[in-house]
Amino acid sequence: MTTILVPYHHDEPLPDGGIDVRADVTVHPDFPDAGRWERLTALCAATADAVAPVVASGAVPTVLSGDCLVLSGTLAGAQRGGADPAVVWFDAHGDLHTLETTTSGYLGGLSLRLALGAHSDLWSGPLGLRPVTPERAVLVDARDLDPAEADFLAAPGSVRRIPVDEVDGDTVPDGPLVLHVDVDVVDPADLPGLLFPAPGGPPASAVVAACRRLLATGRVVAVDIACPWHPAADDAERAGRAALLAELTAPR
Repeated sequence: MTTILVPYHHDEPLPDGGIDVRADVTVHPDFPDAGRWERLTALCAATADAVAPVVASGAVPTVLSGDCLVLSGTLAGAQRGGADPAVVWFDAHGDLHTLETTTSGYLGGLSLRLALGAHSDLWSGPLGLRPVTPERAVLVDARDLDPAEADFLAAPGSVRRIPVDEVDGDTVPDGPLVLHVDVDVVDPADLPGLLFPAPGGPPASAVVAACRRLLATGRVVAVDIACPWHPAADDAERAGRAALLAELTAPR
């Protein structure tokens, strides 16, 4: 297993130890002296460069970062490595906004919609990403949706939404898969310190079990884990995070 660390939240570096894993590769792009979109594209392009040779070799990389936008880099890398994967997206939120619907302006809230091809002139085009069609994406949990995201999901032919306990090889698209896990899918009572906590979620054990069911299919070509959390408040919080990441990145 190859572990790829992308120690950034958007284009801002995380504090040392923000994601406590032993990485085989750490991505530090040569950021252009340009705007936010160009910098984010450079980060995802560098991630894709790290992912592609691992996928091409037949191994399954695990990418860890500070937010969900990096998924597009993982997905683009899997595509460059010869796969044409669907996406299974674990998240407490929809991440289905566009620049027209976002009320906060937080670009992480567009992450899945960008992977589906929104704002292609800003994102998938410059990145060289082939957008995933909505029918080839499954949103797991997403208990905290804004009205515009709920409307998008209600449209015919849109992304399917399922609970964590229903995730298995028969409830996700056929063929190769990229597995994306935003750790805030876990209930905040089980994982404190999240940037965007959403009560009412599953325990960490249920999320790990669902991921293992997908990994057992042999169809997962890359794993992408987003860790949008505040710096750990104490040793107990730090240990809980390390335990979750150890479970999600265990050899397979």
